[in-house]
Amino acid sequence: MTGLWAVGSNPEVASPDAPEPFLRIPPQAQIILATNNAHKVQEVLAILRPLIPALREDGLVASQALSIPDVKEDGTSFSENALIKARAVARATTLPVLADDSGLTVDILGGAPGIFSARWCGHHGDDAANLDLLLAQLSDVRPQDRGAAFVCAAALVLPDGTSTITQGIMGGSLATQAAGHLGFGYDPIFIPTGSTRTTAQLRPEEKNAISHRGKAFAELAPAIAAALGHGG
Repeated sequence: MTGLWAVGSNPEVASPDAPEPFLRIPPQAQIILATNNAHKVQEVLAILRPLIPALREDGLVASQALSIPDVKEDGTSFSENALIKARAVARATTLPVLADDSGLTVDILGGAPGIFSARWCGHHGDDAANLDLLLAQLSDVRPQDRGAAFVCAAALVLPDGTSTITQGIMGGSLATQAAGHLGFGYDPIFIPTGSTRTTAQLRPEEKNAISHRGKAFAELAPAIAAALGHGG
């Protein structure tokens, strides 16, 4: 393998009994995003770079690229799960770590799928199956009763263990059929309040300006800038 790589560990956050971790961290990395989702990396980068000029285009690196094992997300809220993911990655690196947990809450389902949004169909990460199941479950629900919201909790964990967490919400309703090819997850059926288009029909800059993830990370941006040494 070519190129210079740094070796990172985080004794401040790691358990004293944990083995010393060694990771090949890309030299351009400024901050790690705890995710295996390439779409999420690009979305978060698009949200943060206008707010944090010091964050380079290649400065946000997914934990997947570091071969960090998946962590069990057994929290009972979006905030808990975001912190679980961020802290797990922080144990293995000396860089600041970002994580988020987000999902769709549907009024008539009592807030479900909620934290189970990514595995609503019974297994993790099958966007098409999750969407099809939800549409089938709501097939007889009237338009006025299809209220929903996207919720995102974003967490920042520093090498010394300090953590900050924020939350963003985007209200709206659910369409009766999918429309649009942008975005991911439930975007093709979610219509934000005040819009006639689904979030899968919005340009990235339009979506980021109103989205739950955009709001959560925008609120977290000052803490991220400070962590990079460029706080206001």
